[in-house]
Amino acid sequence: MKLFQREQRSLFGEILDWMLTPLLLLWPISLVLTWLVAQGIAGKPFDRTLEYNVNALAQLVTVNQQHVQFNLPLPARELLRADDIDTVYYQVLGVRGEYLSGERDFPLPPEDAPVTGSEVRLRDDTFHGQDIRVAYMWVPLNPQTSRTVLIQVAETLDKRSVLAAEIIKGVMLPQFVTLPLAVLLVWLALVQAIKPLSRLEERIRARRPDDLSPLDAQTVPLEVAPLVSSVNDLLLRLKDSIGTQKRFLADAAHQLKTPLAGLRMQADLAQREGTSTEELKQSLRQIGRASIRATHTVNQLLALARAEAGTMAMSRQPCDLARLTMEVVQDSVPRAMDKHIDLGYEGAQPAMPGVMLEGNPTLLKELVRNLLDNAINYTPSSIDKPGVITARVLADPFGKIIVLQVEDSGPGITPAERELVFQPFYRALGNDVDGSGLGLPIAQEIAQQHHARISVEDTRPGQTPPGARFTVRFDLTPE
Repeated sequence: MKLFQREQRSLFGEILDWMLTPLLLLWPISLVLTWLVAQGIAGKPFDRTLEYNVNALAQLVTVNQQHVQFNLPLPARELLRADDIDTVYYQVLGVRGEYLSGERDFPLPPEDAPVTGSEVRLRDDTFHGQDIRVAYMWVPLNPQTSRTVLIQVAETLDKRSVLAAEIIKGVMLPQFVTLPLAVLLVWLALVQAIKPLSRLEERIRARRPDDLSPLDAQTVPLEVAPLVSSVNDLLLRLKDSIGTQKRFLADAAHQLKTPLAGLRMQADLAQREGTSTEELKQSLRQIGRASIRATHTVNQLLALARAEAGTMAMSRQPCDLARLTMEVVQDSVPRAMDKHIDLGYEGAQPAMPGVMLEGNPTLLKELVRNLLDNAINYTPSSIDKPGVITARVLADPFGKIIVLQVEDSGPGITPAERELVFQPFYRALGNDVDGSGLGLPIAQEIAQQHHARISVEDTRPGQTPPGARFTVRFDLTPE
């Protein structure tokens, strides 16, 4: 039992999931990216303000008698402290790092920061446990000397966060409205797109059980057309199969009707008044012969049904075709002797290289038996002029081919009938041989299941009688 077995899902649900899942996953990613972009956008104007303040403080640095002085007027000091949201800090250090003005314990720039030049630089830092943004610059006192004064201006990040939040709201709030609307539009689009499938289902459900005509592939979407074509192909094969079954049943009923009618007629003759003992015995003999013929026909029908069913469920195993053929020949010897027929085997011996194939031993023996029975039935023979039947197995281990042959000295089969003899219930005209006409169709069905081809030709072309040779070629190369 599967612990996580999924329930059957609809195509509509699968498509909806695959469309909405990426959309819902991308939305939080978009939120994070928007927040990062908003932070950068919100910080730019405040960074420019810090840079302006640093340059403004740099103008207040003077040198008086070799002493660096920094005088911050009260209006300028109040301007730095005028923000109600963020706190602004500043610091001015002399050429030797001595304190001149501002915050004494303000953090210094990184040690690897360049000291030369008058460019304003920015950095993130912390002061008194608060995150701050710092703009700093080294101001040269004299172009001919390397003496510089460090000026730093910083502020907290509250205004930046407020502005970034406002940008986020302006961008993301409309998405809370558009996202459900997008989901609704996707759902409506899928409902509209899947309607052709619903109409196709309605047309199929409205069909009569016996209607096997092809579906119209022109009225369905292009993506569904291959499926409709496959269904049409299945309907065509099903129609052919049903037609074959109907013909088979009709022929089987016709074949069984003849011996059953003979049984009834002989039984009526045996029951007539004044029937002599000899006539009664003759009727019983005819009844026995008709019952044997009916039994043989039924057995052949069952064998054909099993052979056809074996296509779906046929157990395969390594089979020695030479050994199987010799066993069937031995089983058929008594019947051949009753008709004074010289029955023999020649060719490859059991266990020789190349005689093994993957197949069903029961069906393979049935194949050989039907070919031998057909040869025994149609080969004329007498004590003075016995008929000859030879079973042969030829193996080619290098070419991966095994050939089974059954040849006889009978009247042969005309070229016009060589295809017809493999049809169920067909019997060659001009002979009085008892048979059901199912032996060769059974043999052909078994051969096809083993990926083999069966053919028929004259044993002695140009002679009278020409005889018949049935050849079954098994291809052992991988499929």
